[in-house]
Amino acid sequence: MPNIKSAKKRVLVIDKKTMENRMVKSAIKTELKKFETAVSEGNKAAAQELFNTCVKKLDQAASNGVYHKNTTSRKISRLNLAVNKMA
Repeated sequence: MPNIKSAKKRVLVIDKKTMENRMVKSAIKTELKKFETAVSEGNKAAAQELFNTCVKKLDQAASNGVYHKNTTSRKISRLNLAVNKMA
């Protein structure tokens, strides 16, 4: 454990940011699971709508530093491919 006041504060701040990042990642994973369910059921309209929400959440996560921009691009690309294969 840190002994210096500023180091103690950094530990608290890091814990808070870690929790926020976990919440964002969990929400994204939930949306991705909903998307995958819609794709597996063959529901193109629902899949397209969920694709748009997934892309929005992933872009927001990338802009806030939760995910790296390349990770976000890769995930979006794979989602787009899945939607396009449904046609």
